[in-house]
Amino acid sequence: MINRNYYYLVAGLPDIIIEQSKITLALTDFKAELNEHLHPDDYKLVELLFLPADNRNVLNMLMKNIGDFDTSGRYTFDDIEDGIKEPEIFPHYLATFINHFKDNNPIVPNSSWENQMTTLYFDYIHKFDNAFLREWFLFELNVKNVLTALNSRRHKLTYENQLISNNIVVECIRKSNARDFGLANEFPLVEKLLQINENSNLLEREKALDLLRWHHLDDLNTFNYFTIEMILGYVIKLGIVERWMKLDKKTGEQMFRQFLMDLEKSYEFPKEFNA
Repeated sequence: MINRNYYYLVAGLPDIIIEQSKITLALTDFKAELNEHLHPDDYKLVELLFLPADNRNVLNMLMKNIGDFDTSGRYTFDDIEDGIKEPEIFPHYLATFINHFKDNNPIVPNSSWENQMTTLYFDYIHKFDNAFLREWFLFELNVKNVLTALNSRRHKLTYENQLISNNIVVECIRKSNARDFGLANEFPLVEKLLQINENSNLLEREKALDLLRWHHLDDLNTFNYFTIEMILGYVIKLGIVERWMKLDKKTGEQMFRQFLMDLEKSYEFPKEFNA
């Protein structure tokens, strides 16, 4: 893999912090700028970061969920409509998902369609020859699985079929009843996740998780200065900042309601929760 340096592009990026109240560079505008200045092979890596929006749009359209279309993805509304009819125009993992969904043939038995989509997406990313992306998405996968298990444990729910993919972290979660699932060596950040998860304030918990992500990005880019990896990290951070700029008290309440709705969709609550 060829390593390219983007000295002027990186040097000209404005500094950002997670607590910013405004930014001079919007994520969509930055994406367009990168398309102009990056080598095509490097821009393809940037596009991978926007595919989760496409994943949500595809899933919502397939499930006929009416809501706002996320325009931050790679594909337009018309592209998604065409792709559902002819999945071959999409990346292989999306085409596979659409075909299985149409046939009502689960890829992972007893797993939600959303988790099946996420599994395919993570597997797709892992095949790219970029260590930064592989390590970042492995981190995201591990965080998601640990939090799923912790939240399920808190509400005395089973989580066997809610874990995504299969790696050493998932194996430990499935086998161990220990407080940290026996992950102290395999995934040292588990202790920080345990501490964060103990906070009953949803917004504070979300902010702490994003700070953990922010610092992990810094760790991954410790020795990257003007490379595509530094730009990829900046794209992820810019997305985090934009997300928090949109949050207010009303949004926090909506997040909490959505959190409960997601739990209800994914699990069968014990009878004592019906009240």
